[in-house]
Formats: sequence, structure tokens, C-alpha cells
Amino acid sequence: MSRSDAGRPPLRQRNRPRLRAAAILFLLVSVFVADTITSFEIAMAVFYIVVIVLAVGYVSTRVVIALAGVCVFLTVLSLLMSQHGSFQTGLMNCTISIAAIATTTFLVLKTVAAQAAAFEAQAQMVRMARLTSLGALTASIAHEVNQPLAAIATSGDACRRWLDRDPPNIDKARQAVERIVYDANRASDVIKRVRSLARSGPPRMQVLDINATIGEAVMIAQDELDKNSVSLHLRLTEDLPAISGDKVQILQVLGNLIGNAIDAMRDQPSFKRELEIATMRDDQDRIAITVTDAGIGMKPAALDHLFEAFWTTKEDGMGIGLSISRSIVEAHGGQIAVSSAPRMGATFRISLPIRTGAGA
Repeated sequence: MSRSDAGRPPLRQRNRPRLRAAAILFLLVSVFVADTITSFEIAMAVFYIVVIVLAVGYVSTRVVIALAGVCVFLTVLSLLMSQHGSFQTGLMNCTISIAAIATTTFLVLKTVAAQAAAFEAQAQMVRMARLTSLGALTASIAHEVNQPLAAIATSGDACRRWLDRDPPNIDKARQAVERIVYDANRASDVIKRVRSLARSGPPRMQVLDINATIGEAVMIAQDELDKNSVSLHLRLTEDLPAISGDKVQILQVLGNLIGNAIDAMRDQPSFKRELEIATMRDDQDRIAITVTDAGIGMKPAALDHLFEAFWTTKEDGMGIGLSISRSIVEAHGGQIAVSSAPRMGATFRISLPIRTGAGA
């Protein structure tokens, strides 16, 4: 493959718009010819609605409306050119066909507009969930940023002391400067994660090491885990293949599940608050992640509604976290499920496809 072809879609995918345009043109000509040579009693022009349906979603709204106008024009032209049958019947069929074309155009454009509005509303819900997550993680983020900043101050003070010596200890001072650079980069990474969570936009797919991503999610939530005396057990299978995903969105899902697990164990004695996160390869093309808490569990009736939007078991919950999480997981080609029993805790299981070519 040449360098100029890198990143370009496959040839079949690039040819699809041309094939659809050719199909639309062929149908226009075919329906016009058939409508012209047949008798007035046969309403062939009604098949122009197939042309409209084929065009929707592949061309702009203005082009669809213009195409509908062309169909109406061809319908009238066929009426004037046709010489077979009763003209009065042909005029009635022409009127019916024009009404069908106009109605179909109106309905399909309304449907497309409604779908676009639904996608926009879902995107706004995702952004709201991100902002809600930001508020809940403020204390953890502040704690995480303060750690590298304190380390920078300590290393800077040590560097100054090594340089003040007579003679200066250059090697020790260099080591202190290297620690400063490392901690500064660590603080910068934290800030980047915060900005990514707040930023709306399409998913940014990249190659992800799921174990490393879980480690980052745990680091973000560490302050909440410590504050609630939750014992964390990580059972991460080594050498797992990579997955393709939006890191920010996967972190959002993991953060939501960890936060829910912490909330589920608040009424438990501190020595019973245990959270387990495990990874495994469940078959030839999927990686499974399980998040298991030691909370009070859920009733079977609650499990049926858990992923529905605006349905929640929390008194102060919004009911969108798990709904958004399911949308994100399914957008990545995966699945999310939950199993639980009263007083036995809950286990959330996510399965995500392995990145193509990531290994057998």
C-alpha cells in the first residue's frame, strides 16, 4: 500500500455513493419511460417514491427536495406525452402520484430530522454525564494534582541544596531536576484528562491497553476509595490483547461503575467494603471486565430497569449514568450486563471486542 493510500477508506466503500447515484438515475429514467409508454390507467409514477427513499441520508435536504421536484416534473411530462387510455384517468393517477411523492418526501425528511435530533439529545446527555462526573471527581482530581506538585516542590528544594554545596553536587542536582520534569508531566496528564472529560465531541478511537486504562480509572477514584475505607482487589489477566476505543469514554464507564460500587457499600461495615475488578479473555475475540462489590445487592425487579434512562435506585441519583454507560459500551461493539442477589452484592460485566489484528 502506498503512503498516499494510508487512512483512505476501502475502494468498495468509496464507490458506494457513485453506485447509489447511478441507481437513482437509472430508476428515474426507467420509471419515466415506463410511465410514458404505458396507458393512463397504470400509475407507474408512484414508483418515484423509491428514488426519494434511496436519496435520503446520502444527499442534503435541499437535494432531496429538488429531486422530488424533478420527479413531479417527470410525472407531468409523462402525462402529456402518453397517448394510451383515458386522459381523465391518467390525470387522476398523476395527481395521486404527485401526492405520494410529496407525502413521502415530507415524511422521510421529518424522520431524518427526528433521528438527528435524537442523536443530538443523546450527545448532550453524554456531555451532561461527563460534567456530572467532573463534579463528583473534583476532590480526587485535586488530591491527584497536589501529589506531583508537592513532589516538584520537594525536588526543587533538594536541587537548590545540592547546588548550594561547595563544590556543587551536579549529579544529585540533575537527578532532582529529572524528578521535577517527571512530576510536572504527571500533573499535566491529570489536567489533560480533566479537559478531555469536559470536552464534547465525537469518539476518538485509539489502541487501548485495558489493564492500564483500569489502573488509570482506579488512580482517579483512589481518594474516594480511601475516604470510604474500600478495600480494592485487582485481578487483571496479563498479556491481554489490545482493544480499540475512546479512552475518555471507557474511563467514564469504569469511573461510573466504581462510583456505583462505592455507593452500594456505604451502609456496610467498613471491614466488609470490598471491591474487585477483574479482566479476562472470555473467548477468541472479546475481553471481559467485571466490577464486583460487596454491597446489599439488588432485587430481580430492579435488574430489569437498571439500564433505563432516568431510572435509579438512589435517592439523589439522576438515572443516566448506567444508561450512558450502556450506550458507550454498545457504541464500541460491546455489551454490558449485571447480576446480583439480595445481600450478595452486584457484578457488572463488560465485554469488548479485541482490536482486529491484536492477536489470536
